[in-house]
Amino acid sequence: MAASSSRRLQTKPVITCLKTFLIVFSFVFWIAGGVLLAVGIWGKVSLEEYLSLLAEKSTNVPYVLIGTGAAIVIFGFFGCFATCRGSTWMLKLYAMILSLIFLAQLVAGISGFVFRHEINTTLKKCFRDAVQKYNTTGSSVDSIQRNLHCCGAQNYTDWNDTAYFKISGIPMSCCRNNSDCKSGDLKNMSTAKDKVFKQGCVVLVINFMEKNVGIVAGIAFGIGFFQLIGILLACCLSRYITNNQYEMV
Repeated sequence: MAASSSRRLQTKPVITCLKTFLIVFSFVFWIAGGVLLAVGIWGKVSLEEYLSLLAEKSTNVPYVLIGTGAAIVIFGFFGCFATCRGSTWMLKLYAMILSLIFLAQLVAGISGFVFRHEINTTLKKCFRDAVQKYNTTGSSVDSIQRNLHCCGAQNYTDWNDTAYFKISGIPMSCCRNNSDCKSGDLKNMSTAKDKVFKQGCVVLVINFMEKNVGIVAGIAFGIGFFQLIGILLACCLSRYITNNQYEMV
């Protein structure tokens, strides 16, 4: 009996310590979810015009990040509640949810890394197609050409083979200085070469995407591996509470 009481006295400080750590983790995890949510919204706003080249409809990637961030925020509160209650089944459920979110982030990250070359190839083809079909896809092409200071897929001469060029010449979004660009100049390749951006957009778009998607992936992976700490803490706390309850019987 004395040994059992002694073990309980030793176990309670451990439980208190684990609870403190898990509450701190859940709070930090909640903040991390907010960061991921903000990154998803930023991706939706900033990268949409680039990602939209990959398909006729906008990509779901920003929505996935927003959904994951929102889920993390919600379960961060759940983790705090489960810890304060000291409920073993809630703690196990919390650990299971963290594991599922971690696996989902890991699979998404690995898939993106494995298929990045395929995505780059698709992006090149889609941008070339967007230039050829400029009349129906002008908004994304114009925005990219203005923002990245580029013209055409490989260079400005790509516009020479388009139906749009035969009617209107090179788009105004290629102009280095709009006040120095006249519609007549843009219909003549020899004159236009001194008025428009020389560099093509494909390389710049790929570089831009790799840089920004790399930041997003780094944040997602960082948050993902941080979850392993929460999984370990939740499992350990659940086990210690169960053992303590068993010793009291």
